Amino acid sequence: MKIALIDSGIGLLAAAAAVRRLRPDADLVLSSDPDGMPWGPRTPDDVTEHALAAARAAASHRPEALIVACNTASVHALPALRAELEPGLPVIGTVPAIKPAAAGGGRVAIWATPATTGSPYQRGLIRDFADGAAVTEVPCPGLADAVQYADDAGIDRAVAAAAALTPMDVRAVVLGCTHYELVAERIRTAVSERRPAGLPPVVLHGSAGAVAAQALRRIDARPATGATPSARLTVLLSGRASRLPEEALEYAEGRLLGAMDTVTPAH
Repeated sequence: MKIALIDSGIGLLAAAAAVRRLRPDADLVLSSDPDGMPWGPRTPDDVTEHALAAARAAASHRPEALIVACNTASVHALPALRAELEPGLPVIGTVPAIKPAAAGGGRVAIWATPATTGSPYQRGLIRDFADGAAVTEVPCPGLADAVQYADDAGIDRAVAAAAALTPMDVRAVVLGCTHYELVAERIRTAVSERRPAGLPPVVLHGSAGAVAAQALRRIDARPATGATPSARLTVLLSGRASRLPEEALEYAEGRLLGAMDTVTPAH
């Protein structure tokens, strides 16, 4: 079994690690676009062009499913990706986990990039899936970039700024960018420190686990968490065979993937 993931940068690590935990026997292909990142400020047509290039590079390795582990690409490029690759290659998009966050009741905050915050796309998701819950949209300028480059000081500043915009009585936080899942505990701590005493712990909602499970369902595969066979990791950086970037190894998800047998790039 082989599953591919695409993103502009290392935001795909969270979903890839989730697949790894569910199916440790699955080979993984990680196709990112360091030459073209970030995708967020690009026009929808540009995002689509770059996502298609990353997907084509991944598809050349003949995976059984392709995860679009990027909220921006899922918004703008998913129709084009599916038109080109399906039905031969199932394509699974990423959607912010607004529905499960709202299902628990109470106030919900959505942390997202400035381009996504307040966008018609996100407002539509809130309208369709928040089920009447009080929702606060929180822009997180600089957070995805700081995570991408493992900039600890930058992460702390961006998380603190977003936490200050998050209502103190919030019950759940939706992580609306895949990069944010790599620093989920830092986000939880920053939000929790501002909450009044006596409130229940804040709950974070990412997309990685649900996306990984959906990918397995699309190819009729079941979790096999008890298995520990060897599996191979292929890393593509703007189409070039490579190794995981050093920044990826700063995160637990990156270290989990780094322990796999990596396909050695040709020289």
